[in-house]
This record gives sequence, C-alpha cells and structure tokens, in this order.
Amino acid sequence: MKIKITVAGHQHTPFAGEICDLLARSAKERGTGIAKRTIDYIAKKMEESNAVIALDGNEVAGFCYIEIWGGGKFLANSGLIVKDRYRDQGLGKKIKNKIFQLSRKKYPEAKIFGITTSMAVMKINSELGYKPVTFSTLTDDESFWNGCQSCQNYDILQRNQKKMCLCTGMLYNPKKNGQKFNFGNKGKILKRLKNIKQSMFLKKK
Repeated sequence: MKIKITVAGHQHTPFAGEICDLLARSAKERGTGIAKRTIDYIAKKMEESNAVIALDGNEVAGFCYIEIWGGGKFLANSGLIVKDRYRDQGLGKKIKNKIFQLSRKKYPEAKIFGITTSMAVMKINSELGYKPVTFSTLTDDESFWNGCQSCQNYDILQRNQKKMCLCTGMLYNPKKNGQKFNFGNKGKILKRLKNIKQSMFLKKK
C-alpha cells in the first residue's frame, strides 16, 4: 500500500461528496460538530489548491483544507480526516504537515490557528510550532464562530461569551520566525488540557 499525499486540484473534485460524508461521520463519532460543508464548498477548495488529499490509488485515505479568516490575517487548517482503515499509521500527521507547509507557502504572513478536542491533533500542532492560546487571541471573524453552531457543545461556547469551550485554541505565529513552542513539559501540558476538558464535561452534565 502506497499512499500519495498531494495538493488537491480540479481533477480531485469527484471525491468531494465522499469527503463530505467522511467529515460528517467523523463529527458524529467524536460527538462534536465540524461545521457542515457542502460538496461545492469542498470542490472549490480543491480548485483553488487550498486543500490536501491522500490517495491510495483511486481511494480517498485522508483530506484537509485551508480556510481564510479576518481578511487573510488568519488561516485555519480544517477538516482533517483519515478514513477508518488508514488510521493509526501516522497518516494524519503527514497530511497535517503537508497542509501546514502549503499554508506557509501560499500565505506566509498569516497566523495559523485551530480549535480542537483531539489530543492527537494538539500533539501534532505543538510539534509544528503552535501554542495553546485563549480564544480571544484567535480571529474575531463572526463567520468562523458561526460555524460552531452545528456542534452539540455550542451552548457551552455561548455561555462563555465565546471565550472558552471544550475545544482548545492553538496558534502558530509566523512573526516569531517559526520558533516552535518549547514542549519540554509537553506531557504535563497535555495532561493539564485533558483535565480541564474533563472538568468542563462534568460541569456540563
């Protein structure tokens, strides 16, 4: 099995429908709501070369795309997905690295951020140089935060005036010369983030 990870283009748009289904299924499995995307939206990302696709021959193995917020000041690498049978092989990390490098090449001045409940994604982000940050450090573009409405935890975000939720905010700032966050205490930090999430989940109950 040889999986090819490449920048998506017009030739990959026939996979858009399947990718939308995979994104919806992943959100349901995790109990969180990735903002719902249409086939046309995903296809447009491919046509703009703002997406990365992993293919095993003619089968989609994984995907991720770039979203632009705040007039280009912020980017998010969104919709990271790996099909079930390709998981636990390091593919998610490879896709994330590919979309990160594409983002840095196309939009070198933009800050790259993400919000996630996944400890695996947090670990990958930290290795790329992201730092855990408060939501106030992220984009104030209402279009981004409105995308959270499809998440079952949206009421938590509302109650906290969009200052915190079960997701952790992470940010890569290119103005710091790509300096990576010192995660010498990475284990302790990730454990602390996990404890915070568990505490918030219990309060929600």
